[in-house]
Amino acid sequence: MKFKLLTSASLLSLAVLTGCSQQATTTESTVSAQPEKVNAERIKAHVEFLADDMLKGRDTGSEGHQIAANYVKSNFKQLGLLPQGDHGTYEQEVTFRKAYLEDGSAKMIIENATGTVDLTFKDDFIMSGSSLELESMVQAETVFAGYGVIAPEFGYDDYHNLDVEGKIVVVLTGRPDDLPSEEGAHLGSGREKIRHAAERGAVGFITVHTPKREKVRSFEKSAKYAGTPRLSWVGKDGKPFGKYEEIKGGAYLHHESAEALFAGAEKSLADVFASDTANESIKGFDLAAKVTLASKSRHEEITSPNVVATLEGSDPVLKNEYVVFSAHLDHIGVSKHGDDHEEGEAVDTINNGALDNASGVSILLETARLLASMPEKPKRSVLFVVVTGEEKGLLGSSYFANNPTVPVMQMVANVNLDMPLILYPFADVIAFGSTHSTLGSIVESAAKKIDISLSPDPMPEQALFTRSDHYSFVKAGIPSVFLMTGFKSKDPEIDGGKMFGDFLKNHYHQHSDQIDLPIRWDAAASFAEVNMMIGVEIANGENRPVWNEGDFFGKTFAQ
Repeated sequence: MKFKLLTSASLLSLAVLTGCSQQATTTESTVSAQPEKVNAERIKAHVEFLADDMLKGRDTGSEGHQIAANYVKSNFKQLGLLPQGDHGTYEQEVTFRKAYLEDGSAKMIIENATGTVDLTFKDDFIMSGSSLELESMVQAETVFAGYGVIAPEFGYDDYHNLDVEGKIVVVLTGRPDDLPSEEGAHLGSGREKIRHAAERGAVGFITVHTPKREKVRSFEKSAKYAGTPRLSWVGKDGKPFGKYEEIKGGAYLHHESAEALFAGAEKSLADVFASDTANESIKGFDLAAKVTLASKSRHEEITSPNVVATLEGSDPVLKNEYVVFSAHLDHIGVSKHGDDHEEGEAVDTINNGALDNASGVSILLETARLLASMPEKPKRSVLFVVVTGEEKGLLGSSYFANNPTVPVMQMVANVNLDMPLILYPFADVIAFGSTHSTLGSIVESAAKKIDISLSPDPMPEQALFTRSDHYSFVKAGIPSVFLMTGFKSKDPEIDGGKMFGDFLKNHYHQHSDQIDLPIRWDAAASFAEVNMMIGVEIANGENRPVWNEGDFFGKTFAQ
C-alpha cells in the first residue's frame, strides 16, 4: 500500500540556524550557503529500508540488525560525520551473555510448620536462566521486606530492623503508591530492589505477584515468556553487568501460591494483600518458612554493535563538549508463531518495528543531515549514538554510558528518540524528564520557534522517563529527555491521544507495526525539525544544561 508523500511546508530561516542575519539575495553564493530543508522523502526511504522484511525485525545480535547498522554507518559516512566507535570505526561492539533456563530444571520448595510444598514451574512460580552460574541452588530461611524499597528522602526503609543476612528476601511487586511517578519507577525497579537485598547480605530474592498487579498484567501472561532467554552485557572483566554473585537464586511467585510462605507469620498474606490494595503502609517481618530454589542454565555469547558518530563543533573550546542524540536500532525480531489466524492462512511472523524504532532512527539520520548541512556548524559537537539491545532492557545504551567513547563529563545533554508516533500532524511534543533539568526550558524555547508547544507528561502512571535509553544517560549523571510527539493535533478532526492509545493496543510489539500503517511523513519531517532546533539550542547555548536544584535524579546520579 502506498501513501501520497506530504513534505513539510515549514522552512527554517537562516537567521535561526546560523544566529546571524543575511541579505535575501538570489546569488549563487547565498543559495549554496543556505542549510538543507527538512526532507520527508528521505525519512520515508530510511523507514522503508529499516522496516523491510529482509531485516527480519532487527533482533539484537541478528544478521538483520547488522544490516541495519551497516545502513546507519553508510549514512553517517555520506554526511561526513567522524567515526566515534572503537578503534577509529563507527561501531562499538557489545558482547552479550544469553542465559537460557534448562528445561525441567527450575525448582522451588517451601517448608513450613504444616509441611512441604513442591511448587510447579509456570503455574506457581517462574524464574529465568542465571547469567552467573550454570547450576544454582540456595536453601535458606525467609524474611518479608514489604516492597523492598529504600528511599530515605521519601521516608521509606523497608529493611528497617530486619536482619536478612544469609536469608532469602521476599517482597511484593510494585512500590508504595505515594511515591512520585518517575522517582518511584526508579526506586521500585527490580534492579534497585535486588541491589538493596544483596548489599544487606541476602542470598536469594523472591518477588510476590499481587492481586493488585493481576488486574494490570496477569501472572499467566508473564508465565508465557518464562522460557525466553535473558541477556546481559559483559564487561571487560568478563562478568555480566548488574548481576550480584551474592544472590544465588530468585523467583517470581504466584499470588495464591505465596500463601505457604506466610503460614505461621505475624501477619497473614491476605492482610498484606489488603494493605497493598488499599495503598496502606506495609512493614516487613520474619517469615516462618524455609525455601529451596534451584535451576540449571545454558550460556551463549553474541555480539551486536552500537553505531556512534560525531559532527564536530565549530568553537575551538566548546567542540570538546557533546550534545548526544540517541535512538535504538533493534526491535524484537521474529515471533515463533503468528497471531490468531484461520487454518491455511499465511502467518506474518516478522516484527518490523516501523514506528518502534525505525522511525526514531530515521528522524535521527535526518536530524544529523540537517545539522551537517548548516553553513556554520553548532559550537558544541553533536554525538549520534544508535544503540542495540534496548528491547532487552536498555542494554546497548547502558554499555555505552558505562563505556563511553568520549569522556562522560564532556557529554552535556542527551535527547532520546524512541517511537515517535508520526500518524497525525502533531502540534506539541512531550519531553519526558524535562521537569528535572534546564533542558525543559531549552526544549520549549526551541520548539516554539517553529510553532510547536511543549506539553507535560500525559501518562505519568507509565513512568516513561525510566523506560527508554535516555535513562542510561541519566544514570551517568547527564541531563536527558525522551522526546515524543504529543497528543495535540493540528487537525481538529484527529484525536492524537486516541491514536496513541490505539497504536499501543493494536500495533505496539506486534506484526502490524510496519510500513503500511498510515504514517504521516509531513509529521516525521516536523519532528526532525524540532530535534534539529533542540540540538542547535543546546549546542550553541552559553551554559551547558544542569539538573534543577534539589532534583532527585540530579542528586542521586550527580557526576
